[in-house]
Parts: sequence; C-alpha cells; structure tokens
Amino acid sequence: MYPEIEPFEHGMLDVGDGNLVYWEVCGNPEGKPVVCLHGGPGTGCSPGMRRQFDPEAYRIVLFDQRGSGRSLPHAADHGTDLSVNTTAHLVRDIELLREHLGVRRWMVFGGSWGSTLGLHYAESFPQRVTEVVLVAVTSGRYDEIDWLYHGLGRLFPEEWHRFRAGAPEGAGNLVAAYDALLNDPDPAVRVKAADDWCDWEGSIVSLDPDHRPGPRWSDPRWRRAFARITAHYFRHYAWLEDGRVLREVGRLHGIPAVLVHGRLDLQGPLVTAWELDRAWPDAELWVVHGASHSAQDPGMAEAVVAATDRFRP
Repeated sequence: MYPEIEPFEHGMLDVGDGNLVYWEVCGNPEGKPVVCLHGGPGTGCSPGMRRQFDPEAYRIVLFDQRGSGRSLPHAADHGTDLSVNTTAHLVRDIELLREHLGVRRWMVFGGSWGSTLGLHYAESFPQRVTEVVLVAVTSGRYDEIDWLYHGLGRLFPEEWHRFRAGAPEGAGNLVAAYDALLNDPDPAVRVKAADDWCDWEGSIVSLDPDHRPGPRWSDPRWRRAFARITAHYFRHYAWLEDGRVLREVGRLHGIPAVLVHGRLDLQGPLVTAWELDRAWPDAELWVVHGASHSAQDPGMAEAVVAATDRFRP
C-alpha cells in the first residue's frame, strides 16, 4: 500500500434532514478524482483507506456515511433519527459532495457494503462515473443478507449460537430482532445487543484463526453505531428491490471496472462477483486465492492497489 498521508482539505457538509457529513480530500489536488465508499454500512472511513491510491495521481475523496465516523448526529446516540438514513439518502449525499467539491466526473471505489452503494450510485448517475473498482463485492440481494445472518451459521455454529442466543426466543428474523433491541429504551439492552452483533460480525470476517479486528472494534461508541446502522439497513434489505443492482448493470455499459474478490470469502461468497462480471462486459474479475472477506488477508492489499493503479492517469 502507499505511504500514510493526511488530508489537505476537510469539512462538514450539510446534506439536509439535520445531518452533517464529514468529508476529506487527500493526495494530489490536481489529480484524478476518486470517491471512496466505506463498508458496513456504518463503519466510517479509516486512515488506511487513503493508502489504496497513488497520492501523486489521485485526488482522493473520503466521507463518513450518515450517522457513522465523524458525521453528525451519530447513530450511537439513541435519539438520532435513522428514518432519514437510507440508501437513497446516501446516493443523494454522494452527488451533493461531488457538486460541493466541483468534480465533474470521478472514479468510484467501494468495498463490501460500499460496493453495493457504489454500484447503485453508478447505475443512478452513470454520466458522473469514469471507472469503478469494487472489493469484496456485494449487491444487496435478499439471499446475500439472509446468508450473512442465518445461513452462514452452518459454517460458524458456535459463534452463531451465541449470536442467536442474544435475540428473543422464537425470533425468526434475527436482523429485525436485533434492530428492535438496538433501539430499545433501556441503554443496557442496547449495549448488549451491539456487543452481540459486533462479536458475530467480527468472527466471520476472516478465516485466519489469529485474525483480530482493528482497534475501533473495541470502541463502545463505534460498536453501537455500527450495529445500529447495519441492522437498520439490512432489516429493510437496503431499500433495494431484490436483484435490482444486478438487473440494472446494463446502465454501466462503457464504464470499465475491476472487481477484486477473495476466493474464500464466506461473508460475501464469490458467486455475486462472478455473476456481476458475466453481466458487465467492461468489468474484469480478479480472484485472490486464499483470501476471505478481510482486507488484511494475504494478497488482498496488493490486488486492491493494482486495481486502483490500473486506472491511474
């Protein structure tokens, strides 16, 4: 990955609905614009995301999606209204940020949930997109979300048993059950639900038995926001019709793309990236053998940097 860098510009963008979105720009002020969409939803940006792009070639734009990271109001606060935090709101925020920064067209980069958001944004505004790079590809299909919180338990039975035990007995939809717990009036209920949710998420991200999530996973405030936003989005299947993102890939005709995916990604199985590659003639699928969903797995960082270098001016 490229050396660590600091933003040369940052701010808070008023996107309406009482929300302020944190944004930053680093790299070359005259470079090729690229917008970086973080995963989760609700993880917020991290300094390491800046290092995936050549700082001499790119004008790197990062922002924390509504309610996460440094954006306000923060989803960890019980009173924060998430009814104005949906996929449609995020797509509109991306466009508002593009206009605010005076960018005519830019490259779209997204990982995990950010790949779903990036695809939906690019399909909504293809005239604003030059290229696309997606990592750990997801599309928001219903079976992808159901697999993540129900089906994947077959491969992680002990961890899923603990996750299942955190929901009320008899709950059929665990995401909906946790969404209710994470919005419970009792703070202790919300904290325990966030911990149970994050423990499950952290246990399935990598196949490396020695894998340890980053330091922010131990931050109680980050855990509450991440769990609350993720459950909120996936309870509603991201407000996307089932299969919509893959059905509308024809809108991306002529936009080149690279899809980077771990061969052993259990959180987001390879089939979605494979089907997207087949439906998108301008896309190239790069499979990293031995890697799972974690960006820390061997070969993933090198592949991601090679993908962004692929479109370096």
